[in-house]
Amino acid sequence: MEEIQAFLEVRTQGARTLANYLMAGMVSGKLRQGVKLPPERELGERFGVSRGSVRRVLAQFRDQGLIGQRVGSGTFVLAKAETLSQSQESAVATPTSPAELMVARLLIEPLMPGLIVQNATSADFKQMFHCLDQSEAALDIDDFEHWDEELHKAFAFATHNSFFVQLMDLTNKVREQGEWGRLKRISLTPETRQQYELQHRAIVEALKDRDASLARSMLFGHLQLIQQNLFGD
Repeated sequence: MEEIQAFLEVRTQGARTLANYLMAGMVSGKLRQGVKLPPERELGERFGVSRGSVRRVLAQFRDQGLIGQRVGSGTFVLAKAETLSQSQESAVATPTSPAELMVARLLIEPLMPGLIVQNATSADFKQMFHCLDQSEAALDIDDFEHWDEELHKAFAFATHNSFFVQLMDLTNKVREQGEWGRLKRISLTPETRQQYELQHRAIVEALKDRDASLARSMLFGHLQLIQQNLFGD
């Protein structure tokens, strides 16, 4: 995918995170044609970069034909961005079972803490704690599941590695399939939800302390508990 080359020209961690955020949104279909991006100032504050860095990232996406900028109106996603989402949809055309997904997650996600402790910024940790707060305040399963996804996505973004961002986006595509939701509703009791919340917060605290070994162990244990609760293994 030629558009991925945009990442190669981005140097700072915050700028890479911004580029990954935009690319993941386009691949997932959340940033569709006509969607207006936040103002440069807001993007700069969220990702901890200067407005000059924001402009350089946006310029790369504009040069790829993925976004357009209108004077006085803002920055908008163009039609070409939807081809990224279509490519991703073809990649999940063959349904992946929840059991297959959990096997893959157990292999892949514990690799992330090593990169997170090296590369994560204060903005990354701010997003993680925001996801924790929102998930703990969620009033229903759907809302909790949404912020659960957002937290694991925040882990991927904090690696500052576009490969993990794309893998996590694919993971969330599979989680949107009906069978995963059915199993999650059956297994997510108030007790298991409380366990997940405690594990989530402990993982983030270990990452913030730059303790990759502890975070990796906790994340692996968290995923094992999910697998056990979903399938009774």
